Amino acid sequence: MAILWFKALHLIFMVAWFAGIFYLPRLFVYHAQTESNDVDAQLKVMERRLLYFVTPFAILTLVFGLLLIHAYGMAWLQASGWMQVKLVLVAGLYAYHAYCFKLLADFKHNRNRRSHKFYRVFNEVPVLALFAIILLAVLKPF
Repeated sequence: MAILWFKALHLIFMVAWFAGIFYLPRLFVYHAQTESNDVDAQLKVMERRLLYFVTPFAILTLVFGLLLIHAYGMAWLQASGWMQVKLVLVAGLYAYHAYCFKLLADFKHNRNRRSHKFYRVFNEVPVLALFAIILLAVLKPF
């Protein structure tokens, strides 16, 4: 029964985390485009609040994911090639999340040098990672 709770909570926190991680780069797009000081100030507040709001969800996603791995056992992890690939993608998402803090600081200190086009592409990274992760978890291809 614990495994089912771990799975449910892992998925709940993952969905909450992704809601934010999908929206934050969209705010970066708008921020990179604005020339208004008022809009700039408002976006700085929104970006900071959003990133700090979803970070606990990212942490809880990790906690319950690790609890699932522990519950299933290391032998299961070693025999599941799809899970190893999934974990590499997940590690990439955590690096992406961490990089968002750097981008947030760049905007905060008016150091952003990237265009809105960069952020439009940057916005697609978690979408593609999510597609791959879901397909791996459901199909378990190897």
